[in-house]
Amino acid sequence: ALFVVTGNGWILVPLTYGFIARVASGPKFSPLGRIATQVITPRINVQHRFVAGPPKRFAQGVGATFTIVASVLMLSGADTAARAVIAGLVGAAFLESAFAVCLGCIMFGWLMRAGVIPKDVCEECNNFSARSLATTSNQA
Repeated sequence: ALFVVTGNGWILVPLTYGFIARVASGPKFSPLGRIATQVITPRINVQHRFVAGPPKRFAQGVGATFTIVASVLMLSGADTAARAVIAGLVGAAFLESAFAVCLGCIMFGWLMRAGVIPKDVCEECNNFSARSLATTSNQA
């Protein structure tokens, strides 16, 4: 959100690195990922819902794509377009943090059902949307 407000392109550097690091190795090498998993999440008093690795990595890849596109737009002088791309990413992050709705994970499920992603990539994911809805309704 800071980039959307300030337009400071340097903010995209750690953001992009964090997404690429999480795609490559999970939160292990991502400072923001480590803060989220080791500092913030343990202090939040909510029922945690763990998502299988492949859809979460896919979602991180979508985040990396958004930040890379925003970086290219910023470098090419399209500041407003870069801010719009990151605003979309901020919206998706808000849905994930506030309502446990992972848009990238949902897209992963749709791509599996469409046959774009083979079902054997994630056996746990075969009924992702029903599992997601059940978990969300349990939290309400």
